[in-house]
Amino acid sequence: MPRLFAALLLGLLAAPAQASPLAPEAAPAQQPATPAPTAGSIEVDRADGQDERIAQRLADIFANVPSLSQVEVSVSGGVVTLSGIAADDAAIQRAEAIAGGVEGVVTVENTIERDVSVDIGEGIGGLGDRIGQVGRMLPLVGLALLVALAIAALGYLIASLSMIWRRVAPNGFLAEVITSAIRFVFVIAGIVIALDMIGAGALMGAVLGGAGVVGIALGFAMRDTVENYVASLMLSLRQPFRANDHVIIDQHEGRVIRLTSRATVLMTLEGNHLRIPNSTVFKAVIVNYTRNPQRRFSFELGVDADDDAEAARVLGRDTLAALDFVLNEPAPEVRIDRVGDSNVVLTLLGWIDQRQADFFKARSRAIAASKRALEDGGFAMPEPIYRLRFDQRTVPLPFENVGREGGEPRASTPSPAAQPPAAPAPARPAAQTDAHDVAPEDEIARMVEEERADTSAGEKDLLDSGRPVE
Repeated sequence: MPRLFAALLLGLLAAPAQASPLAPEAAPAQQPATPAPTAGSIEVDRADGQDERIAQRLADIFANVPSLSQVEVSVSGGVVTLSGIAADDAAIQRAEAIAGGVEGVVTVENTIERDVSVDIGEGIGGLGDRIGQVGRMLPLVGLALLVALAIAALGYLIASLSMIWRRVAPNGFLAEVITSAIRFVFVIAGIVIALDMIGAGALMGAVLGGAGVVGIALGFAMRDTVENYVASLMLSLRQPFRANDHVIIDQHEGRVIRLTSRATVLMTLEGNHLRIPNSTVFKAVIVNYTRNPQRRFSFELGVDADDDAEAARVLGRDTLAALDFVLNEPAPEVRIDRVGDSNVVLTLLGWIDQRQADFFKARSRAIAASKRALEDGGFAMPEPIYRLRFDQRTVPLPFENVGREGGEPRASTPSPAAQPPAAPAPARPAAQTDAHDVAPEDEIARMVEEERADTSAGEKDLLDSGRPVE
C-alpha cells in the first residue's frame, strides 16, 4: 500500500510538469492578426520619392486628356494640389476624381479654374459639326414635316365635311365646335409624330409640358371667357326661350332678339338694346311671360273699416267679372287681405289672355272700374288717419294765448254740426270698358322682328325654332 500511494502521488506531480512546455507555444496563436494596409489609406511611413512618382503619374495622365492638358499638379506629403484651367466644370470634377484614385494620395486640393476665354477655332469647329449634323438630318426632317402636313390636311379634310357634322350635332354652333376640335387634335398629332420621327422625344416632352402649363395659366386668366363660351354652348342645347319672347332675366325685362355665342340680346320695353353675358343668363332665374298666354294681374283697394268688407268683396268680384277682357276661367277673385290702420285692404285678382289684351292696359282699366264701382256702391276709401294724444300737462304752455287778438279772445270756429250739409256730388258717367282700349301693343314685337330681319350685324343666332324649348 505505501508503494502504491507513492506511485500515484508521483504521477499527479508529473502531469503539470509535462503540460507546462506546451503553454508557451499556444499563446502566440491567440493574438489577433494585424491587417495589411489597403490602397488609398493614410500611411505613417512614406517611401522616399513617392510624392514625385504621384505627381509624375498624374502629369502623364492629364497630358493624354485634351480637356485636362493645362492642369498642373503638385504633391506634398500625399496631398495633391491641382491648379491651372479647364474647359468646363465637368473637366474640373474629372481631374479631381482621377487624382483621388491614385494610390498614396491622402486628399486633393482642387484650385482649377474654368477657362472662360473664347476659342474661335474650337467654336467654329463645333458650329461646323452642328451644321453638318443638321444637313445630314434634313431628309429625315423633310419626311417628318411631310407626315405632319399630311396628318393636319387629313384633319382639315374631315372637319370640312360640314353636312355630316351639322346632321350629327344638334345645332350649327356645336357643329363648329366639333370641327374646330377635330382640326386641333389632328394638328397636335402631326406635330407629336414629326418630333418623334426625328428623335426629339425630350423636346416633345418639353413642348407638351409647356403647353400644359400655358393651358393652365390661360385657363385662370380667361376663366370668365371660357365660362361664357361653355354657357353659350349649353344655352344653344337647352333653348330656354324663343325669339320675341317677353322675359325677365336677372331682373332685366324685355323681348328676346337673338342668342349669340357671347351674349343674349334683349330689347327692353323702352326700345333699348340690352346685352346680357350668356354666363349670367345660364345661372339666372328666367321668367317667361310668353310661354303661357294667360296671365294674372292683381292690385289692392282699401275700404272704410266701418263698411261691410264682405259686401265690398262681392261687388269687386262682380265688377271684374263684368269686364270684357277678364277671363271667366280662371274666374276673377277678391280677397280680404288685411286690416290696416284706417281701412280694410282688398286684393283683387283677374286673368287675361295676353294675345287679346295688353297686361298693363288691362290692369289699369280694372283698377279704374273697381274703384268707381266701390265708390258708387257707397263704400268710402279713407285716407290714412293718425290719432294724436296729448298727455295732461303739468306746466302752462307757452302758446296759451296765441288765439287772442288785442287781448280779446278770437271768435270760435263754428262746429261741423253747425255748418250746412255739403251738396251731393254729381253722378259720374258709367265706366267705359271698350275691348279695343286693352288691345295688345305690338310696337316692341315689331321692332324685334325688324331687328332679326336685319343681317348686317353679322351675329349668328343660336335660337332654333325647330328644337323643343326647355
